Amino acid sequence: MIKSGSQGIDFINSQAIDFAREVLHEEAAALNLVAQRLDENFLLALQAIWEMTTQKVGRIAITGTGKSADVGLKMVGTLNSTGTRSYFLDAVRAVHGDLGMLHPEDIALVLSHSGESEEILRLLGPLQEHCKKIIGLTGNKYSTLGKKADITIAYGPLDEVCPLGLAPSASSTSMIALGDAMAFCLIKANQFCQEDFAKFHPAGSLGKKLMRVETVMRHGHELRLASEQDTVRTVFSKSSQPGRRTGAVILIDSNEKLCGIFTDSDLARLIETRNDKALDKPISEVMTKNPKTILLGSKVVDAIELMKLKKLSEIPVVDASNIPRGLLDITDLISLAPAMVIPSSKVA
Repeated sequence: MIKSGSQGIDFINSQAIDFAREVLHEEAAALNLVAQRLDENFLLALQAIWEMTTQKVGRIAITGTGKSADVGLKMVGTLNSTGTRSYFLDAVRAVHGDLGMLHPEDIALVLSHSGESEEILRLLGPLQEHCKKIIGLTGNKYSTLGKKADITIAYGPLDEVCPLGLAPSASSTSMIALGDAMAFCLIKANQFCQEDFAKFHPAGSLGKKLMRVETVMRHGHELRLASEQDTVRTVFSKSSQPGRRTGAVILIDSNEKLCGIFTDSDLARLIETRNDKALDKPISEVMTKNPKTILLGSKVVDAIELMKLKKLSEIPVVDASNIPRGLLDITDLISLAPAMVIPSSKVA
């Protein structure tokens, strides 16, 4: 029975925080219990999945019903984003045609707390026919799922922390945590690194944190290059380019290697100081020699850190031979800066 308005607000004002903490503590205790119960079947499941991923043939087909289906969708997202190909197989739609999604080399990961869900039991026979192996994730190793699966990860009986003892809570939390444990063990086994992670997260803050400088640098016709032997007047009269305009000219020597940089601000200072004679002298006499650079392939977050530290508006991007390949302009990085909040590696 739903509490009256006054009873409800009294509970929220006087008891809700303590009760919420109790819920969290009980779910944490359930996870500790599941961790203690983890056995060799978890390793067998990992071995089977790892062997499949190294062969690059099959995928993990994850299925479940109710809250287990929601957990399954979360597992699919985590596995795919960390290099283990997977997809969700709807238990009801599967027996009405979606079994065609299965490949003979796929492994089915079947989620059911009770191990006796009607939709799951109906699916076990067809799964045995259409995929390589069935891994059961259940709270009851003696259930039908527990007995029929090729490998059963049984986390054991758990008391749901729902006040009614009905809504999946400790059980669904444990399933999610076990899915995370599986995915992260596979990260270790597959030596999956940040660079691999970035490939699957090109958009959003995750992608921005891991993107490389070549994805945002100015290059090609947007790059203003000139010889150090040209005069300042000559450089600026012929360096106009289409596209985004940058306030810096990259200067190269006879071997096309970076030797300096000259900015619009440098030009403005010559004019302000009435140093007109310098305009017709080699730009090498007034350029900034051996400017700060960043290597091609470096992370944008490292470039932003360097520019902030040295108070730079532009920074050339060079290859291992010190040949300029691009230029980072602060105006192109401003929108990315808020996402660059992770600790970055040391700038070389």
